[in-house]
Amino acid sequence: MSKDLRESEAASLDNEVLSLLGRHVSVRKFRPDPVSEEQLAAIIQAAQMASTSSNVQAYSVIAVADPALKAELAALAGNQAYVAECPVFLVWCADMYRLREAAKPHLNGAATYEDSAENFIIATVDTALAAQNAAVAAESLGLGIVYIGGLRNKIAEVAERLGLPELVYPLFGMCLGYPDQAPALRPRLPLPAVLHRDRYDAEETVRQVKAYDATMSEYLRKRTGGAKDTPWSAIMADRLAEPIRLHMKDFLLGKGFLRR
Repeated sequence: MSKDLRESEAASLDNEVLSLLGRHVSVRKFRPDPVSEEQLAAIIQAAQMASTSSNVQAYSVIAVADPALKAELAALAGNQAYVAECPVFLVWCADMYRLREAAKPHLNGAATYEDSAENFIIATVDTALAAQNAAVAAESLGLGIVYIGGLRNKIAEVAERLGLPELVYPLFGMCLGYPDQAPALRPRLPLPAVLHRDRYDAEETVRQVKAYDATMSEYLRKRTGGAKDTPWSAIMADRLAEPIRLHMKDFLLGKGFLRR
């Protein structure tokens, strides 16, 4: 490939969407400026255009703006103050309830499988894809977001407080608002660690971790003024050794998921 052609191709890859995606950061401090109903509607409509398995659209979103309810959810999510402080807190729910209820009049009592592991995966993936569309849409409007997996810390209490029926579970929350901070970009794994050619390269993905450890150690040194320089692999080792949210299986079974 000629130099001119390579430069032309590189220029064609430098577009507004890629630039926006490359600037993504998690925002944990928000200005008090409200998110308008028009902005919220546009963001959720963008979410609805995400890919969805067989058009089941197995998710629902609860927009929480009430200060008292946000404060409750912040406490349930591990006392994360930004849940209470953001103008709007979105709770993204995997939802097979709507599908089951919509199908009932057409089934004439036939057996259904909304409680299968496959449908649990479909609902979970659909929700995550829609949420990421929403995140990109929000950032395109000058807003910022941070995902809140801490909602699953006390997931039964969250589900009860939000009135979630059977076959609906809160996958994660999302703080939404105008950023009042400019966090540094956090480095990601090297491309060869995640992009494989034709088959999975187990040795290469492990080799790339060493390079990433060095990158993350330097990032942490700068971010903390030298107080921390823990390599990524050591952080992940601590995470794997921690028994996180082992109540999830029982909760999901109780909500009607994963029964077959």
